[in-house]
Amino acid sequence: MSAEPSSLAVAASRRPDAQGVLVRRLFTDGEHHPFDLVRWELRTARITGSDGAVVFEQTDAEVPEFWSQTATNIVAQKYFHGHLGTPERESSARHLISRVVGTIVEWGRTGGYFADAASEHAFEHELCHLLLHQMVSFNSPVWFNVGIESRPQCSACFINSVRDSMDSILDLAKTEGMLFKYGSGTGSNLSVLRSSREPLAGGGTASGPVSFMRGFDSFAGVIKSGGKTRRAAKMVILNIDHPDVAQFIRCKAEEEKKAHVLITAGYPPGFDQEGGAYDSIQYQNANHSVRVTDEFMRALEDDGWWETRAVTTGDVMGRYRARELMCMIAEAAWVCGDPGLQYDTTVNRWHTCKNTGRISASNPCSEYMFLDDSACNLASLNLMRFVDEKGNFLTEAFRHAVDVTILAQEILVDFGSYPTPTIAANSHDYRPLGLGYANLGALLMAEGIP
Repeated sequence: MSAEPSSLAVAASRRPDAQGVLVRRLFTDGEHHPFDLVRWELRTARITGSDGAVVFEQTDAEVPEFWSQTATNIVAQKYFHGHLGTPERESSARHLISRVVGTIVEWGRTGGYFADAASEHAFEHELCHLLLHQMVSFNSPVWFNVGIESRPQCSACFINSVRDSMDSILDLAKTEGMLFKYGSGTGSNLSVLRSSREPLAGGGTASGPVSFMRGFDSFAGVIKSGGKTRRAAKMVILNIDHPDVAQFIRCKAEEEKKAHVLITAGYPPGFDQEGGAYDSIQYQNANHSVRVTDEFMRALEDDGWWETRAVTTGDVMGRYRARELMCMIAEAAWVCGDPGLQYDTTVNRWHTCKNTGRISASNPCSEYMFLDDSACNLASLNLMRFVDEKGNFLTEAFRHAVDVTILAQEILVDFGSYPTPTIAANSHDYRPLGLGYANLGALLMAEGIP
C-alpha cells in the first residue's frame, strides 16, 4: 500500500537540465569528516525503573564526550538498531547518524536534489555536523526506520479520516496499528460516526464512537511504537454538537476513578505492569479533545443553550446549557487531564488550504492541524546550540541549519512510505513539514529576557 517516490523526484533525476540545490559549507571544511573532529568515549547506557531495577543496559556505547548521560541513555535505548547482545546491534552514535544521513544523501542523489557533487558532499557533512552536535534532531520514525526499511515510514504525525461504516472503522484500526508499529502518532475526528442513540440501516441501534474507542484504545496499548519501548501516540476528537459528546467528555475521567479504587485495593499504579491498575482500564492510550466553535463559545459567554444533532438526520438530539458542558469538560480535565479543547472556527480561519477541505483533526500533541489523510515530517532545532560563549545568538548559523534541515525533510517526504495511497498523495502534493525549535525558555533565560 506504500506509494512510490513522487514523480517530480524521479523525473528530476532523469532530466539533463534538472536544477538541483546548491549547498554551501558553514560548519565543515570539506577536508575532515565531522566525526573526526570530536573526541569519542565509551559509556554504559543504563536506565532504571522507579524501584531501582535496571530496565535497560548497553555497555561500551560510543558517544561524543560532550553528550550528556541522559542523551546517551535515550539514544542507546530508543534509536540504536538491532537486538541487544548481537553483532548486528548498533553501538555508536556514528553508526546511527551514518545510517540516517547516508540514506538521505543516497535518496537526494536519486531524486536530483543536489546541484553538483560538491553540494551533495557538503550536504552530507553539514547534516552530520548538525546531528552530531545536537543542533538538530529528526522525529523518531527517521531514527527508527531510515536505513533499516527499504521504504521506511519517515513522518511522525498523521491525521486519518473515517467514514460511518464498519469497513471504514476497521480499516482505521489497521492503519493506526501500522503507524504505531513504525513509531508514528495519529489523530482522528470520530464525529462522522452516528451516535449510540441513532438507528442502524439494518435495524438496531449504533454502538457510537465512544464504544469503538475502546477497541482503538486496546490496539494502541499493545503495539509498541517502532518496536521499541515507546507507547503508541493517539488523539481522538469529538465535535461539541455530537449527540454522544457528554459521554465522550466523561469517559476517561470515569475510568480514572476506577484506577484510583484499584490502587487503593493494592494493585500497582504504574503503566505496563502486569495486573497494573492503569492497564486494567480503558482510554489510557489516547489524548481526548472536544472540538468547539465560536458559536458554542458565544453561548457559553451568554449562558445560552446548546443543541446536539443527529449525525444521520441533523435532528436535535439533546439540549444543554453551554456552561453545563464546559463545567463537565473542566471537571473531567481536573480528574484526569482530558479532554482538551480544539477551537474549530479559529483553526479553519487560519487554514492555509481552505479550498481543498476543512481541518477537522490533529495529531496527538495538536501541533499539526491539517487536512484529513495527511502526514507531517518533523524536526527540531536546539536553540542553545546556536549561542556562542559570549551569549550571542548565531543568526547565520541558525539560518543555514534551517536550510540544510528543510532540504533533508523534503527528501524524506519524497522517499518515505505511507500507510494508504491517499496519505501518500497528499504528502507529495502538499509536502507538510514541521521544523520547530527546543530550549526557547533556556535561551530567553540565558539572554536575560523576562
